[in-house]
Amino acid sequence: MDQLLRRLRSWRGTRSVAGQIFALQVVVVLLLVTSAAVALLVQSRSDAERGARQRSLAVASAVASSPSVRQAVSDGRTSAALQQQARQTRERSHMDFVVVMSPTGIRYTHPNPAQIGRHYIGSIAAAQRGGTVTETTTGTLGPSVRSVVPVTGPGGKVVGLVSAGITVDRVSGVSGRQVPIVLGTAGLALAAATGGTALIGRRLRRQTHGLGPVQMTRMYEHHDAVLHAVREGVLIVDPHGCLLLANDEARRLLALSQDVSGRPVTDLGLAAEAERLLSSGRETTDEVIQVGDRLLAVSQRPTAQPSGPGGWVATLRDTTELSALTGRVQVVQERLGLLYDAGLRIGTTLDVTRTAEELAEFAVPRFADYVTVDLADAVLRGEEPDRLGTAELRRVAVHGIRRDAPLYPVGALIHFEPDTPQAAGFDSGRTVLERDMPAFFGWQAQDPERARELVSHGIHSMIVAPLLARGAVLGVATFWRSKEPASFTPEDLSLAEELAARAAASTDNARRFTRERTMAVTLQRSLLPHALPEQNAVDVAHRYLPAEAGLGGVGGDWFDVVPLPGARVAVVVGDVVGHGLHAAATMGRLRTAVHNFSTLDLPPDELLWHLDELVTRIDQEGDGGEGTPTLTGATCLYAIYDPVSRLCTMARAGHLEPILVHPDGRAHLPGVPAGPPLGLGGLPYESTEVTLPEGSSIVLYTDGLIEDRRHDIDEGIERLRRALASVGRTPEQMCQAAMAAMLPAAPRDDVALVVARTRQLDGEHTAYWDVPSDPSAVAGVRADATRRLERWGVEEEAFTLELILSELVTNAIRYATGPIGVRLIRDRNLICEVSDGSNVSPHLRRATTLDEGGRGLFLVAQFADNWGTRYTSGGKVIWTEQRLGTEP
Repeated sequence: MDQLLRRLRSWRGTRSVAGQIFALQVVVVLLLVTSAAVALLVQSRSDAERGARQRSLAVASAVASSPSVRQAVSDGRTSAALQQQARQTRERSHMDFVVVMSPTGIRYTHPNPAQIGRHYIGSIAAAQRGGTVTETTTGTLGPSVRSVVPVTGPGGKVVGLVSAGITVDRVSGVSGRQVPIVLGTAGLALAAATGGTALIGRRLRRQTHGLGPVQMTRMYEHHDAVLHAVREGVLIVDPHGCLLLANDEARRLLALSQDVSGRPVTDLGLAAEAERLLSSGRETTDEVIQVGDRLLAVSQRPTAQPSGPGGWVATLRDTTELSALTGRVQVVQERLGLLYDAGLRIGTTLDVTRTAEELAEFAVPRFADYVTVDLADAVLRGEEPDRLGTAELRRVAVHGIRRDAPLYPVGALIHFEPDTPQAAGFDSGRTVLERDMPAFFGWQAQDPERARELVSHGIHSMIVAPLLARGAVLGVATFWRSKEPASFTPEDLSLAEELAARAAASTDNARRFTRERTMAVTLQRSLLPHALPEQNAVDVAHRYLPAEAGLGGVGGDWFDVVPLPGARVAVVVGDVVGHGLHAAATMGRLRTAVHNFSTLDLPPDELLWHLDELVTRIDQEGDGGEGTPTLTGATCLYAIYDPVSRLCTMARAGHLEPILVHPDGRAHLPGVPAGPPLGLGGLPYESTEVTLPEGSSIVLYTDGLIEDRRHDIDEGIERLRRALASVGRTPEQMCQAAMAAMLPAAPRDDVALVVARTRQLDGEHTAYWDVPSDPSAVAGVRADATRRLERWGVEEEAFTLELILSELVTNAIRYATGPIGVRLIRDRNLICEVSDGSNVSPHLRRATTLDEGGRGLFLVAQFADNWGTRYTSGGKVIWTEQRLGTEP
């Protein structure tokens, strides 16, 4: 008993759902088996009684229908034979009694002979009327199941009764024999049901993980609460594609009814895209599909596990608002990217026109379909725009998706009417939006016919953004839209303003640079030679290219050709370090200094020494602390060519070596010693003398011609040498060949190139006499000179030349030392040179009335067009020039 109680307590204390269900199922099975056994027993007994009734009725009917029994009963003869026949029938039919009786119920036969002749115990009334009686009653043999059947004679008259029966004990014995079978069957059923229940309980325990009812209830309550409360749709689909579960959010998002569980996904009436994805079971993450007006992010995973039911689960999230927000963020990011790219692509050069073109090219088609940029003419010249004037602007850039748009062309000067958006934007400095151009709300006042053409072309909206920089409106940029059906919106104004602001800043920088560069170029051009002087020593061709705007600015490259006494000529080229106004101004000072030093007729090395001192002083002046940039140096190459001797003397200060091209086309470097750049000081300069054949070319250039970041400077010089090495080219052709070979693009630095082809003054144009140190020799020199003038056909200059020769030769004989020489040169002018061995230079002075001398050199200065003195290694030369009417 105690053990049973403990088991009951153990059962009541079972906490897991599986255990409680197992115990409950065992009790249920036991009750069912017991009920089945009882039912079987009851049914067996009932069947036995029903069988006994049927048998008793059948036996009684058989006996009643027997002819012998009918005859015996009809005759009223009850004999031992009838008793015997009843006994045999009872034994054969396994009945407990067979009784033949009279119609009144007096027994003729009975198993107990003592009962014969007595009245039958039981109901016979129905049988007496010709019916049958079947009943269970208690008779002489105890409780029995019996049937009474009438025996009929002729005419259907009841002549007797027959009763057959089986005792209840026999019937119970028959059903009792079935009890072991029923109990055995019940035991087997109980064992099978208990085993099945144990298996089900074990599987249920594994599936429920041993959770108790409270825990299971709480878990499912939480499951339902979470499943239907989350703002995320959940669908569970079985392996056959039928919907097992859909929470409230999933029904809302997919517009599902409440009775969708168990239906195939393909029968839910979903959108085609959603139906394909949800019925496929394909694994995916945040795949966006459109369902109605919603954008759903679908994540789908299979649920198939070794012990799982299979299928897949899908989660749905409504990303419509997120997509809209993401779209707005994307638009902002695109605009930020657009502005970033604009900062990189607009204003890459310091050129006003190119900056406007970059704005137009950049904005099409990323922001507008057409872009036009109009600037004030003053801006194009580098000047400040006139805000007081009307909106008269020059179109400098047009760009669009098509070339046939009816817009004003580039270069057109447009006077915008006050009512137009362009005039309003230029005057007010504010951005103007015209959203509906086909409505013609006044913007067409500028040119109605062109306005109709613009609308016919499909242009439907525009934004006019002023190019505002440092408080000044430089012009306007107009953004036109045609291909995009949506018009410009107020949100687009900020982007247009940003693009215009970036372009305006770059345009203003380019304008200022244009102004400064124009000033520098103007200064530079004014300081460079406008026309080369006339001379017969060399044929000269030259090129000068300032640096491209925005690449280097105006530099200090310069060149010059300086005629010298004695028909000689000096060719010079130089380069001042740096760019801008300061470099150009310094270049002008150096060029002026070279001219001044050339009048002293200094040799090249001495002239460079004087220039070096000048540059050093300029550097010192630049260190005054007032913000003036300090000049770090300059380079220079100075060459003197004498057409009489064909001697070329050259010296260089930090400059590139010249190239000499001989008449046979051979080009080489003469090997001029390299001196330090001007302004460094401390080292002397050396000169080189080269005798050149007539027709040779001296090529001088600056580093802008040969410098290339991709190549070494020596390689550039070699390329230039090869480009110049040719036969029969004129100096102009040599310049063209050099520029074409060395400068295929715009130069990053100033370029100066000078090609001087040499001439020779032969003996037909010169005459020389040695003069003895004797005053009487003067007359002979005058006579020889007069005859030479007559040969040259300029005898009209003889008288003046005789006066000059008398004075100069007499002074040389009187005051100088020998040797004394006289040389006449017929060039563009008649040149007279008197040389001696003295380094003392004569001085021009005005003689008083009492002075006996001092008037000779004064007369020379009056009669000669020009005169001077130059020093040589052996003394000096006094020269004069007389202008001739004809060239030699």
